[in-house]
Amino acid sequence: MKTNQILKVCFVFVALCSTIHVTGQKLVDRNGHVAFQASEALFEPVEAKNESVTAVLDVATHEIASLALIKGFRFKNSLMEEHFNENYIESEKYPKATFKGQLMDFDIANVTDAPQQVRVDGKLELHGKEKAIETYLNVGRAGDAIVISGSFSVTPDDFDISIPSIVKNKIAKEVIVSLEFKMKEL
Repeated sequence: MKTNQILKVCFVFVALCSTIHVTGQKLVDRNGHVAFQASEALFEPVEAKNESVTAVLDVATHEIASLALIKGFRFKNSLMEEHFNENYIESEKYPKATFKGQLMDFDIANVTDAPQQVRVDGKLELHGKEKAIETYLNVGRAGDAIVISGSFSVTPDDFDISIPSIVKNKIAKEVIVSLEFKMKEL
């Protein structure tokens, strides 16, 4: 084979391999942040953070999934955390929250340092119930990571979570859920 032919074959092989790698690429964050805020004005803040949420993004299919262990949510008030796990979410019976969805009109090649809004459609499962979630998330690049962040709202009723009447006025009717994932190659 002539040198030009060898170079062409090598170039085609490299191009095919890089295409296969990109289309099969999965990005992951094992320390994602999810927080919620359910506070009513004039009362003690009802909020918690979980900083060990796992999220996976399939670059080829634009599917995104995340898993948060309920007992990973930390409150400032330990009694509030105990009530959250035992009385409201029943974390022994329902130990995790999951989200499975798809980034719509998403192309990783178009992701830049300047975050852009991308629509996500999916389902959040919590307390044994599912709820459709449609929202916009900010997607941008930060170094070698794709950063996905944003928020959406849900209600305790969406997941059949009973709030006792004695504290009902201290907990917001709408719960704001915020998230941030720094996705990197596996």
